[in-house]
Amino acid sequence: MTFQPVVPFGGTAGWAFLQRTQAAQREAFETSSLIQRDVDYFSKNIAKVETAADLVGDYRLMKVALGAFGLDDDLPNKAFIQKVLEEGSLDPDSFANRMIDKRYLALTETFGLDLAPPNTQLSDFADSLIDQYKTRQFEIAVGGQNADMRLLLGLERDLGAIVASENTDNGRWYGVLGNEPLRRVFETALGLPPETAALDIDRQVEVFREKSDTILGQAEVSGFADGEAMEALSRMFLVRAELSAGASGLSPGSIALTLLQNRR
Repeated sequence: MTFQPVVPFGGTAGWAFLQRTQAAQREAFETSSLIQRDVDYFSKNIAKVETAADLVGDYRLMKVALGAFGLDDDLPNKAFIQKVLEEGSLDPDSFANRMIDKRYLALTETFGLDLAPPNTQLSDFADSLIDQYKTRQFEIAVGGQNADMRLLLGLERDLGAIVASENTDNGRWYGVLGNEPLRRVFETALGLPPETAALDIDRQVEVFREKSDTILGQAEVSGFADGEAMEALSRMFLVRAELSAGASGLSPGSIALTLLQNRR
């Protein structure tokens, strides 16, 4: 039986509750039998994987491998994942390097199945992936109770990685736009419609930059290295998500006050 996280309510109050109880809830989730079976199998068998075909041919190993990068939905897409892994990351024109979603690049860089020997042969390989898998699966479980909370759980990790990357200002915005969960957080917080994705990518960057500067006071992604800026983004996301759902339970005055506070 798998422990189901408890998220008794949404919005800022629900997020505060989850932050207070996260350590205890994660421990209960990670020690559940289903998670333990997954990680035990991965730990015992991943060293047998030497090629992309080896990995995609084992559903249980693939489950943990993809789950560690938030790519669970690609479990049925064996040929696609095999192509990503076989082309690897060394060639600038490889499939993963050309994709906007950089989770696939992280996947192939981590496994190194285009190398000889691959990274799956390293003694500490399983442990690092298992930690990532547990984290992502807890986020998914939380998302089963409240999708907004799942997005916020991954926000600091994913946005922090982009902020810390050696990239240009535009490159960091490309990173945000290419990460679906991050994009949803920013779209919601900035009040942008999903149709924005139909614009040319450079125009999208301009729109997100201008809106972020106006609403959050941060024109560049690097500005979210500041803890207060990250918190403001989270609060704005929660408020707008509740408004969009039409079930915030907040008075017009309190909504206006919260929005004004996030614009400082």
